[in-house]
Amino acid sequence: MIVEAPPTLWHATTAAAPVRPAAAGEMEADLAIVGGGFAGLSSALHAAEAGLSVILLEGATLAWGASGRNAGFVVPNFAKVDPEDVVARLGDERGRRLVGFAAGSADLVFGLIRRHGIACDALQSGWIQPAPTAAALSRTHERARQWAGLGRPAEPLGKAEVTALTGAQGYLGGWIDRSGGVLNPVAYARGLADAAEAAGARVHENSAVISISGDGHGWKLGTGGAIVRARRVVLATNAYGAAIASAAARSFFPLRVFQIATEPLPASVRERVLPGGQCVSDTRRNLFTFRFDAQNRLISGGMHVLSAGAETRVPREIHARLARLLDLPDLPPIAFAWSGQAAVMPDFLPCVIELGSGLIAPFACNGRGIAMTTALGPELAAWAAGRPLGELALPSAAPQPIPLHGLMRHAPNALLPWSRLRDRWDERSSAEN
Repeated sequence: MIVEAPPTLWHATTAAAPVRPAAAGEMEADLAIVGGGFAGLSSALHAAEAGLSVILLEGATLAWGASGRNAGFVVPNFAKVDPEDVVARLGDERGRRLVGFAAGSADLVFGLIRRHGIACDALQSGWIQPAPTAAALSRTHERARQWAGLGRPAEPLGKAEVTALTGAQGYLGGWIDRSGGVLNPVAYARGLADAAEAAGARVHENSAVISISGDGHGWKLGTGGAIVRARRVVLATNAYGAAIASAAARSFFPLRVFQIATEPLPASVRERVLPGGQCVSDTRRNLFTFRFDAQNRLISGGMHVLSAGAETRVPREIHARLARLLDLPDLPPIAFAWSGQAAVMPDFLPCVIELGSGLIAPFACNGRGIAMTTALGPELAAWAAGRPLGELALPSAAPQPIPLHGLMRHAPNALLPWSRLRDRWDERSSAEN
């Protein structure tokens, strides 16, 4: 069955690509990958380049899930955890290994784009995290210090610098990682697929995996029209794989995020708002993000409260917030609105869940999907070639279901009103002091 692409800006505006044929018949490979997003495609590319035979099975079309539904931010760090915290949690050796994995992730993304000539409107212009309160400003400057101490192009920013770089008023400062940037995620995913196929990987769309079982020598995967046997299997489905990996799905919080893109803004606005083309995500609990695409559409996102009518209500709220915080009373109307699901781990760190001998499910997003999931590629390719899980940069463990997951899975969205209230309280208290 052909699955239609989701209604995102990226799917609507990226030039159409030929659909890869569905898997058919009996097939064998060293490595089978389930999922045609960044994690699966990067793993396929690196494994094929290492000389392994690779089959990738995507249930819909490439970048159908979270990889094609994000805002195109390339962010090389952890969502809520700093390098010294990682080392304190995991120990010196393992912690530094994971920090290094994150630190080089954006450089890997843009390096792959250059090496394979991927046309995806990529711009390694930097990622900015501004702070609206004094306490948040202190945290961002400490964060910049830690990453700069590791040799990364991280710098603290003062109030005037943030205003000049972003065009947004009300921030006290922040920090920038100049290795971050932006791209068109659908075009990037298709470019990774082209590169993987050129290296020898077999990529199949409209090939949903409906069964996985051990066969004594590895694993057997069934689709509607094919049987695939592989020595090792990577379930690179992230927040979209509950049907085939329910144990792993109970180990994370699924977070639904909305995105909007406006009609193009006049060039005069670009002289004030993000003139350098960076992307921005601030420190609020109710995160405020924004960037431009290559056609001067302004893109922003946000979470939603669990209630009816979110598909129309939330985009309007995001648009109003964007106009208010960037002082754009004549902000053009919404041209595209869409949503997607991200996987958030309880400790906000990437990891690999081992579901069986030779069967793993990696999770590396936590809001940092493009950089982190691309960086999974070299790690998972090394595992497929025989490196033990314990030697990878990411921590690995058996599934650790979240207690009362059926209820707790709604917590991030259900608690949004409280997060908004705390943001307002923090900003009011900071202004008074």
